[in-house]
Amino acid sequence: MNAPLTFIHRFDKAADMVARPLLLLHGTGGDENDLVPLGRMIAPDAPLLSPRGKVLENGRPRFFRRFAEGKFDEEDVRFRANELADFVVAARKHYGIAAPIALGYSNGANIAAAILLLRPRVLAGAILLRATLPLSQPAPTDLTGVPVLINSGAQDPMMLPQGSASLARKLQQDGAVVEHRTLTTGHELSQTDVSLAKQWLRTAASRPDQRSGRSVS
Repeated sequence: MNAPLTFIHRFDKAADMVARPLLLLHGTGGDENDLVPLGRMIAPDAPLLSPRGKVLENGRPRFFRRFAEGKFDEEDVRFRANELADFVVAARKHYGIAAPIALGYSNGANIAAAILLLRPRVLAGAILLRATLPLSQPAPTDLTGVPVLINSGAQDPMMLPQGSASLARKLQQDGAVVEHRTLTTGHELSQTDVSLAKQWLRTAASRPDQRSGRSVS
């Protein structure tokens, strides 16, 4: 019997159910509907799996707790990342989909990064929009060949570019194939984010998954 799906979520089928799914992870105050339009712009034919964060901050959903802006509750980061990873594994069985590529924004990008660092087999890759390193001392892990796009904003007051650079270095050290772009913008998303993500996804889909010997598409 399949494990229960423990997150409120939305699952959108697509014209190509064999295509690599996207795991949509919203920012603070978003929900399971928030990134669906963005997901459709980036991958029109892909299945979309979009959970709602379980943590509430002043009534606004998030994926993990924080003590203050930029100060994360790392114990909760670890717990919530593992909880979300378990949900993804269960959802794959329930919906019959492949390992997804995460598309995360802000808090959602940070929980996706935590899953990469803590549960490296769960995701096939990640598009991290306005992310930072979510753990101060992450242990080494094996991300050999996992494709990751990081888009940071040069004027972002919330996710500083140096935090994104630290995340990129850590993922590269663990073997991920990282493309890090710093855009002339702030924390908000731009059309450039969409264009870069679409282009990156086409390239990532044609790259063999070195851990399985298969294409990630």
